[in-house]
Amino acid sequence: MENLRRKIEVMSPRICPSSQAPSDQNSKAQSNGNEEKVHLRREISLMNGICLIVGNMIGSGIFVSPKGVLMHSSSYGLSLVIWAVGGVFSVFGALCYAELGTTIPMSGASYAYILESFGGFLAFIRLWTSILLIEPASQAVISLTFANYLVEAFYPTCQPPYDAVRLIAAACLCLLIFTNCASVKWGTRVQDIFTYAKLMSLCLIIIVGIIKIASGESKSFDSPFEGSTTDPGAMALALYSALFSYSGWDTLNFVTEEIQNPERNLPLAIAISMPIVTIIYLLTNVAYYVVLDMASLLDSDAVAVTFGNAALGPFKWIIPVSVAMSCYGGLNASIISASRLFFVGAREGHLPNSLSLIHTQRYTPIPALLFNGLMGLIFLCVEDVFQLINYFSFSYWLYVGLSVAGLIYLRVTQPDRHRPVKLSLFFPFVYCLCSLFLVIVPLYGDTINSLIGIGIALSGVPVYYVAIYLPDERRPKFLRKLNDFATRSIQVLLCCCLTEFDTETEADGKTQ
Repeated sequence: MENLRRKIEVMSPRICPSSQAPSDQNSKAQSNGNEEKVHLRREISLMNGICLIVGNMIGSGIFVSPKGVLMHSSSYGLSLVIWAVGGVFSVFGALCYAELGTTIPMSGASYAYILESFGGFLAFIRLWTSILLIEPASQAVISLTFANYLVEAFYPTCQPPYDAVRLIAAACLCLLIFTNCASVKWGTRVQDIFTYAKLMSLCLIIIVGIIKIASGESKSFDSPFEGSTTDPGAMALALYSALFSYSGWDTLNFVTEEIQNPERNLPLAIAISMPIVTIIYLLTNVAYYVVLDMASLLDSDAVAVTFGNAALGPFKWIIPVSVAMSCYGGLNASIISASRLFFVGAREGHLPNSLSLIHTQRYTPIPALLFNGLMGLIFLCVEDVFQLINYFSFSYWLYVGLSVAGLIYLRVTQPDRHRPVKLSLFFPFVYCLCSLFLVIVPLYGDTINSLIGIGIALSGVPVYYVAIYLPDERRPKFLRKLNDFATRSIQVLLCCCLTEFDTETEADGKTQ
């Protein structure tokens, strides 16, 4: 072990020649003469950004379960109104994130904005919840959905084998982790391809609906608001279902430091993506309503598959394949955003230093990506991983709401701060009020699961106290030794360097 330690210490400066810290055994990438500074590269173009947002927003939900809105609204007309309201509300949040992303040019989205506005404790709790539950559980669910639809054709009359589905899901996850470790460009190309594929699938559904309407098959819209619910609680649940289908518009804010000219491309990508998704959602639901009656819609566990069976004839196989491709693209976007969240958290001192390492030649956060993949594989071993999703149904809106509240707070405390995008305060105030409502709804409607989710978040409090809040000399010594050893070892094994947030890259990005 001693020989290995000495070997690592000797090899470390060779692998990361820009490392200079004689008093600190961890190396950090720094500028030194003519040496190139190691940091994340700005390789995400405007089109890549649009595909990231659209690809993550349009997941399997619009294919599988759009019936939640219709079930609670009780009419076609009111359900379409609620889909439109959900789109407008999401635009409000996305516009707020456009200001936050250009004002605070850090990757990490809500984590970075909460950290900047309210300090380390709340930001750490957000990060802790993501690591322990949100990111790995959601990625496990997406990969399992992908695997289920992929093997569905081979088991048309029965459930597919449990082990086969889990192995395919694991293979899907591992392949995407490898792709994103290899190159940022590889990851964005995968995202572009699968975003185009899912858009083409949805366009096919929309075209079929238009043809049906043109041929006079529009009985569903003869009295579109007939039977509409007047219960505010039911309408709230319908809106809640719609908004979950719109979640994912913050994806690009997780990779702000890798966007070319972020002051232009970040808000522009958001401004282009949001109308696209809203219009596609509305037209897709119109197509569903034209082809299927309400009973068929409400009885179906996979509305798009039922639609395909009713309208596409011999080409009905396109829909299950489209759902699988949609899941694959959504999983890729989730991996990209989650790995950057862990990377930024480690760089800010809230996670082990080894997770803030990036490859010296590929400029990808390989340790953070591998850690993300490992957590996803662990959660694939949980038999009822879908149940875990219920534990954090409220937390997404809580953290996004805190981020937008941070926008208001920074306007008051730092009025002269440079803001390339500056909104009227009407937008963040409205969004914060609605977010509060969206946090309260699951607490009231699903109290037990929500309390379990709160308990999981609060379990990070003692961790924060011991590992972060306490001064270095009072922290357990074995934690520092373990952190140092892991950092040095991973540097050698993966050819990586530590890096810090480089404000110079902001100026570089503007010239690209």
